[in-house]
Formats: sequence, structure tokens, C-alpha cells
Amino acid sequence: MIPRYTRPAMGGVWTDENKFRKWLEVEIAAAEVEAESGLIPRRAARAIRRKGKFEVERILEIEKLVKHDVIAFTTNVAEHVGREARYLHFGLTSNDVVDTAQALQIRDASDILMGGLARLSEVLKKRALEFKHTPMIGRTHGIHAEPITFGWKLAIWYEESRRNTERLKRAAEEMRVGKISGAVGTYAHLSPALEKKICARLGLRAAPISSQVIQRDRHANYVCTLAVIAASLEKIALEIRGLQRTEVREVEEYFSPEQKGSSAMPHKRNPVTAEQICGLARVVRANAQAALENVALWHERDISHSSVERVILPDSTILVDYLLAKTAKLVEMMFVYPERMQENLELLKGLIFSGQLLLDLTHKGVAREDAYRWVQRNAMQVWATREDFKTLVERDDDIRRFLKPTDIAKAFSVKRQLKHVDEIFRRVFGK
Repeated sequence: MIPRYTRPAMGGVWTDENKFRKWLEVEIAAAEVEAESGLIPRRAARAIRRKGKFEVERILEIEKLVKHDVIAFTTNVAEHVGREARYLHFGLTSNDVVDTAQALQIRDASDILMGGLARLSEVLKKRALEFKHTPMIGRTHGIHAEPITFGWKLAIWYEESRRNTERLKRAAEEMRVGKISGAVGTYAHLSPALEKKICARLGLRAAPISSQVIQRDRHANYVCTLAVIAASLEKIALEIRGLQRTEVREVEEYFSPEQKGSSAMPHKRNPVTAEQICGLARVVRANAQAALENVALWHERDISHSSVERVILPDSTILVDYLLAKTAKLVEMMFVYPERMQENLELLKGLIFSGQLLLDLTHKGVAREDAYRWVQRNAMQVWATREDFKTLVERDDDIRRFLKPTDIAKAFSVKRQLKHVDEIFRRVFGK
């Protein structure tokens, strides 16, 4: 079993306590850079760092009166700093603090999500290798098509997880920006050079240009990336649900000895985790729509985006963190039934080899239209009578004129269909 990934608590990133702590980090960084540049006294920056504290309850109490969260915050911090607090928030506007601090929260949330993606990828790789050569039927439109392997299916998911990892890296990096550009973004009170130094002290880049806010296309891209990840997780869960259907039963979600599937039907073993993943992925996708709506704001800013982000950023990151853990466990613990896969592979009496038979006939010089007609008429008879396809083909005079019995046998070989699986795995996983 793969060692467990110990997840930091995503919820902790979005608590009021942590939010105000990040705000204070921004205020301290701003004060220290301003002091180093001679804009405020060094003693003031030292006092803000040494004495700067807050109480969540006190901030909320003040906010009830002033109806402004940042003013409530700075008022509470000033109560601790004392006389030098007149240099707290010097030259800043509220969103210099809020947007820059939010970038720190998103950075921390992204680090947690990257850990979850790494864990999922490990599980997918392990199980893909485990079932690399386990044949099963491939389905298109829900109908049997041609043979695949179950490991190949898992490798598809692994590669998608890798792409999601790269997408999140790019989206998180795009969000790793702060702004200390003032009320409308023109640096009326502080310089771009100071902004760059303050952001660097916090481990951020300065946004090349901003209004009163960092532009929300960045946030929309980030939440849309989370929605894509959630969609990929739903894809995995939906496939497992489909393969668990009683008529298929090739894989099954783990069912513990004490677990119960139905209050009325003791025999039930329902794919409840997979269904939960599918359901919650819808919430993340809905949040992406809200993030897109936040891009367009009035003029240099309004606050219509702010209330939305207080919901969609915590909810989306917490949900994706949860869904990554659930999906990794779902894949790692699921039961796999190779015998049932083999039964289903043989269910259509050999029809799944019709494509190879068609190609072999054309390779022998038969016009494609003729070959297609000969193969299809035998295939349709199988649908109607449930006779064996290979037996019918061996009796077909037109086909026998071009294919020997050994040729026909070769056309019905599963190994021939899957001869490139090793090469595919090398492309996905390397040597």
C-alpha cells in the first residue's frame, strides 16, 4: 500500500484567524520596507512588528459599528501598537492588504492541493501497473467496441492527473502576486519600487499593473482550474460507478464488513463514495461560473466580487482537497474482478474483432465496401441469433476465398489487439 499523504488542514487556511494573520503580515512587511526607505520612522516599524496583535472577537465587535472589516482590523491592531500605530497602514488602501494577503492564502491552499494531486497520481500509477495486462472490453457509446486493458484505462487517468498538476502549478503561479498601488492603482502615495520590495518580502511578485484590485481574470482562471480538476475526479468516479453496475460488475467500490448499503435491501452494495464525488464536483463547477462573473467590475473596482470570493475560494479549495483524498482512496481500495472482465470480453461471441477482420480482408485485396458488407452481415446475424461470430465467418464463402483458417484465427487474437500496451506505458510512465 502506498504511504498515506498527511494532508494539512485546508479549512485552516480560510479561518478568520488565519486571514487576519495574513493581513498583519502584509502590514508588517509594508511598514518595514517603508521604514527602510525612510518613509516612516524605524521605531514605528519595530513597534508594529513587536506589538502588532489582534483578537478576532474584537475585530468583529468593531466591524459591527464601523461596517468596514479592514478599518476594524487596523483599529484593533492599533490598540496594541499604541502611539506608533499612526504609521500602521501608511499609504495603503484596504485592498492593498486584502488582495495581497489573499494571494498568500491561495499560495498555501495550492500547496495543499498539489500534495493531494501527487497522492492521487501515485495511486493511479500503482494500480495502472498492477493491471497493465488485464484485458477488458473497451466501450464507445456504452456499447462493446474493442479490447483494452484495465491498466490502460488507469494510465489515461494518471496522465490527466499529471496535466491537472501542471494546470494548477500555472494557475497558482499566476495568483502569486500582490499589489500595493493605492486607491486606484496609480501609486499616488507609494512608489512601484516600494510595492516590489513589499511583495518580495512576502514571497510574491508585484502585479505589473492593477486598479484598486488585482484583476479578477486571475482568480477566474484559478477557480476554473479547480473546476477542471473536479471534473477529472468526477470522470474517474463516474467510470467506476458504471463499471460497478450489476450487469457489468468489473470493478467495485470498497465495501467494509460492517458497511450497510440500504435500509430496506440488505443485499445492496452501492457506490456511495463515487456518487458523492460526482455530486460535489458540480458545486466546484458552479463556483467557476461565479468566478467568471467577478471579472467585470465597475470602473476601477466595486465590491461585488468580494462577497462572492468569501464563499467560492474557501469552498472550492476545501472541496477539491476533499475530493482528491476521496478519489485517491476510492481508486486505491476498489475491488477489481479480472474474471468478470474476461466474461464481458467474450459476451458478444467475438463481434469485438470485426474491425480487425475488416482490415485483414482489405489487406488481402478486397474492396473496403465489399469487406465491410461481408463482415457486417455475419455480425448482424450474431446480434439476431447469438451464434458465434468466428464460426459464422469461417463458413462464409466470400471471406474464405481471401482468408485461411489461420488468418481468421489471427484476426480474433486479443494479444494482437493489445500488442502496443507496453509501448503506451513507456510513453506515459517512462522506462
